[in-house]
Amino acid sequence: MGVKEILEFVKVEHTLFSLPFVLIGYVLADAEYGSDSLDLLWILLAAVGARGLAMVLNRIIDSDIDAENPRTASRHLPSGLMSKQTAWGLAIAFLVTLAFSAWMLNEVALQMVWLPVLAFMIYPYTKRVTWICHLWLGLCLGLAPAGAWVALAADVHGWGAITGVDGNFLWYPEIFFISMGVALWIAAFDINYARMDVNVDREQGIKSFPSAFGDRMTTSMSVALTMSWALCFVLTGLNEAIDGGDVYSLWIPAAVVMALVNIVVMTKGAQTSMGSEEEMRGFQQNLFNTSVLTGWVLLVSLVLAGVM
Repeated sequence: MGVKEILEFVKVEHTLFSLPFVLIGYVLADAEYGSDSLDLLWILLAAVGARGLAMVLNRIIDSDIDAENPRTASRHLPSGLMSKQTAWGLAIAFLVTLAFSAWMLNEVALQMVWLPVLAFMIYPYTKRVTWICHLWLGLCLGLAPAGAWVALAADVHGWGAITGVDGNFLWYPEIFFISMGVALWIAAFDINYARMDVNVDREQGIKSFPSAFGDRMTTSMSVALTMSWALCFVLTGLNEAIDGGDVYSLWIPAAVVMALVNIVVMTKGAQTSMGSEEEMRGFQQNLFNTSVLTGWVLLVSLVLAGVM
């Protein structure tokens, strides 16, 4: 098993979803509290460990479901290209990477490692019970900016970074609404991603939103979730540079524009979902590209405001 196969197994390209928001959490905390020379490195390694662990756990727990789905039957575990022992070995390696990186940051970060790990373990089972699985997946990724922020804020405030200082929650409103926005943004993407497996999900009893409510409701929910995440990003109040200068950031315009772009892509997808398999793949690629671009546009909007 080579590096290429491992990267394919964990779908390393999906790291592009969480990475810009990890960096956003870091940027906001660094502007407020500062950072040591290696903090960003440990934050990025923790993010890699968390992302890899989440995907490996999902692949292991879902291997039986994947084996019965023509679209996923060729994946590494159901096809036999990788053994479960190897997959568990990768899970342990990613967990060690996450825990060691958190330890190198601070005590609070290390002692909070259990939270994302528990969230990752629960997610694969939620799809067997309720369509809220899409929101749970969103919450898993919503931990990314919060984790990066805590990694620096806890250096200054310890547990007060989470529990509050002098009756004030330091993570509100910026980090709270960014994390909530990420959760809703990922949920909007994921319910459209689930369009590919509607028939199989119904046969297997998987509780995806499209399989439960159909195309029209999926499109309506997509638009509602997208408008909601845009509102969350607006409510962060990130309209000026963090250092209190006179430079206004493009954060809010960027959030609104990218929400509109996502809505256009998702609305077209409602028609594509009734088309050919090739059209569906084209829609999914467009949706992936648009969703990934959203996070990077928001990150750049802060950088251009002179936050860094």
